[in-house]
Amino acid sequence: MPAQAPSHTPVMVDEALRCLRPRSGGLYVDATVGLGGHSAAILDAAGGGARLIGIDQDPGALDIAQQRLRPYGPAVTLVEANFADLDAALDEVGETDADGILMDIGMSSYQIEDSGRGFSFARDEPLDMRMNPETELTAADVVNRYRQEDLEGLIREYGEERWARRIARAVVEQRRQRPLRTSRQLANLIEGVTPGSARRRRHPATRTFQALRICVNDELASLRRGLDLALERLRPDGTLCVIAFHSLEDRIVKRRFRAAAESPAPTYELLTKRPMTAEDEVLDNPRARSAKLRAIRRAPTSGNADDPES
Repeated sequence: MPAQAPSHTPVMVDEALRCLRPRSGGLYVDATVGLGGHSAAILDAAGGGARLIGIDQDPGALDIAQQRLRPYGPAVTLVEANFADLDAALDEVGETDADGILMDIGMSSYQIEDSGRGFSFARDEPLDMRMNPETELTAADVVNRYRQEDLEGLIREYGEERWARRIARAVVEQRRQRPLRTSRQLANLIEGVTPGSARRRRHPATRTFQALRICVNDELASLRRGLDLALERLRPDGTLCVIAFHSLEDRIVKRRFRAAAESPAPTYELLTKRPMTAEDEVLDNPRARSAKLRAIRRAPTSGNADDPES
């Protein structure tokens, strides 16, 4: 763990707070607590008397969050878990439901810059990409063991990569000579086999790295399960906010929220018919460029819900 918490600017804080409406006495869940930026903002907005449960599967991130959130004392409880196990995490701390749940499903700055697990091709690190370092499958396992057609398929599906076949073929040819072990080796290989037109807007390895990370962490299945559990665990008049960073995630959130809003019971209300974006943050926080926030509120058992933020 780094000696001090890395700099961290959470994305779309104001928008999330408008939807969550933190209040004194409320119970809130930051299901991807990361470095604790959103959690601190929720507690500050509540003005005292609120409680927060922070969940994360990355023990390194939890250690940093604990430092950052220490001033809030017993108002904060941290749990090491995947949000796909939200029900078990809440049960562990003796809670059944919450007034608000936030899921920021991007990577934290700690994971990119300080974890040493090869999430970024800007550094030469082991090809790991596990958010939970206790799980078995690593990115090195995938690139060095998967059949070419399987590798092509996951790069195409999870990375939405046009050049998936070319990249998969190059990986297999390279590993016949020697295994790919580091993020820089893989990034350089991909850069060498993709055409110049693929390098204009982003590094040509970006989509492949995304695909490997999704595969290693089973991210899309975890998201589907996490959304189901979060909707079940909302209190009446409670809000679920999700911040997604690529189209695969956002599509899952959009469809699940729409299905919930169309179900007869319990009743949910879409707060964001279209996703909120973070144009105003991009200059100060480049991570916000692709962020999309969607929110849904469970109807109160009696009376009328407040007018939704949208």
